[in-house]
Amino acid sequence: MRIKNRRNKNREDRRRGIYVLPNLVTTASLFCGFYAIISAISGNFYYAALSILVAAVLDGLDGRIARLTRTTSAFGVQYDSLSDLIAFGLAPGILVFLWALKPFNRFGWMAAFLYVVCGALRLARFNVQNGQISNKFFVGLPIPASASIVATTILFIYQIGGTGSTGYLAVLILIYVLSFLMVSNIPYPSFKGMKLGERRSFNFLVAVVLVFVLVALEPFVMLSVGILGYVLSGPVLALYRLKKKPAPEPVEKLV
Repeated sequence: MRIKNRRNKNREDRRRGIYVLPNLVTTASLFCGFYAIISAISGNFYYAALSILVAAVLDGLDGRIARLTRTTSAFGVQYDSLSDLIAFGLAPGILVFLWALKPFNRFGWMAAFLYVVCGALRLARFNVQNGQISNKFFVGLPIPASASIVATTILFIYQIGGTGSTGYLAVLILIYVLSFLMVSNIPYPSFKGMKLGERRSFNFLVAVVLVFVLVALEPFVMLSVGILGYVLSGPVLALYRLKKKPAPEPVEKLV
């Protein structure tokens, strides 16, 4: 009897505990977001942008690790969302304001604040809809992709010779567009159902190798193009589906 009670107690303790591995990866992503904020305040915009990209990679890994090791939990989902708000909401908002939006005064900080708010709303909606909609698509632009656009834009400017802060009007417009896309109902592919272990054609392998070569030659340029293509894919596919919809049949008027 005592042994049985002890086993039940051990099971309850395991249920009350948390899974360490995926949450450690989430913590690493949170650290990168915090480091990006510190770097942006110190004026190291280049390293701040790199930190956000590393956080995006870690954010993609923690979910996959949790699913592969069967260690998904409600705690992990909530912790991941809080980490995303810091790493992909607050950090890019502060970074882009100090880097490019400060010269626009109130229009600049309003754009940065709107970005953070829309990111928070995007994450809250995702948590509410989690498990209720298909996992093949995201509703609205995912916040890691939005933050990656901000980071790769900064890295691209540095790549072509820009240094320090700037004041491009295009960056201000970009932040407003990203904010709208995050809270929109535009579907974006999630790639969660993609299985790399399946058989593919030889041409597919050649295409993947070619992409790797291009990324190795110009990593920041190709990364910027790839993420920008993903951001634009949502509106383009939405317009294509809207155009493909059959027009309603005209209703004959009774005389």
